[in-house]
Amino acid sequence: MILKGFEELKSFLEKPRNIVVVGHRNPDGDAMGATLALKHYLDKKGHKATVVVPNEYPEFLHWLPGSKTTYRFDWQNSQSQRAINESDIIFLLDFNALHRVGSDMQNTLEKYPNNFAMIDHHQQPDDVKYMYSDVTICSTCQMVYQFIEMNNDLDLIDADIATCLYTGIMTDTGSFRFRSTTSTTHRIIAALIDKGAENDKIHNNVYDANSYNRLLLLGQALSNLQILPTYKTAYITLTTEEKKRFDFQKGDTEGIVNYALSLKGIIFAAIFIEDADQSIVKISFRSKGSFSVNQFSRNHFNGGGHDNAAGGKSDESMAKTVTKFTSLLPNYKNELEASYEN
Repeated sequence: MILKGFEELKSFLEKPRNIVVVGHRNPDGDAMGATLALKHYLDKKGHKATVVVPNEYPEFLHWLPGSKTTYRFDWQNSQSQRAINESDIIFLLDFNALHRVGSDMQNTLEKYPNNFAMIDHHQQPDDVKYMYSDVTICSTCQMVYQFIEMNNDLDLIDADIATCLYTGIMTDTGSFRFRSTTSTTHRIIAALIDKGAENDKIHNNVYDANSYNRLLLLGQALSNLQILPTYKTAYITLTTEEKKRFDFQKGDTEGIVNYALSLKGIIFAAIFIEDADQSIVKISFRSKGSFSVNQFSRNHFNGGGHDNAAGGKSDESMAKTVTKFTSLLPNYKNELEASYEN
């Protein structure tokens, strides 16, 4: 764990401040839950907090308390720039380096004259003045809870904050099934339910709000599934044409890679998704056991994340990207065999 400048930050926040809270590009449940929960908490402390995210986030997260007050940097650029320029400090949540917000917003943040405070659980964070980093914690939302706890402010957690934090912990732990889910996580979840988080409604809002086209897209993805038993690996592809055919919306591919990982005997899974807007192939990696997809992605696909969950990208075509991926597997055969199998 890295806890840098906490006491100084605590003193800085004793006076009312204008604060911007930023999440990473393509925000997921943990990013939106953490940013909105921190906003609600800071507002209750007497600050004026604004959430700014780089771009759109999935429709199934729009119900989160405070979502309608969030600025999108790509669509609401003037409002976002104004909030940033008028802020006394910026909190960076659920990402470890400024490039994770995309080039446009990165350029703005790199010119920011004041300080950053980072709360994040990804490996190898950039150095900022104030930092709470712990790669052993399952989600940034759990870290926000513990940040509030460090400030002796658990009594300020209300139903809105609890709902946001529960959502982020639930989504980043795969509904509490990943190895990073600890007894501490469950105790925090219990506390959040006591504070007003309605676990059944949260689960329904996130996981039981599929459109018909999203289910059809899932069917297409599963029909594209390829298995490489020699390397205990499976992967899925989705092309731009396939996404258009099923009216792809932001968030529709969330969690699909886990279907590949759920196969018996598979400990390494990937999904490759063409992104026409960025002219890249977006990649998500998942693994079981000791095989580090964080290191694999850092080494080969300009990405990173956690040991068992990471992202990456490729500037090459889908075919070349998949060929590169499969050609790398023989180099990792021993590591893949040494990882455990359910």
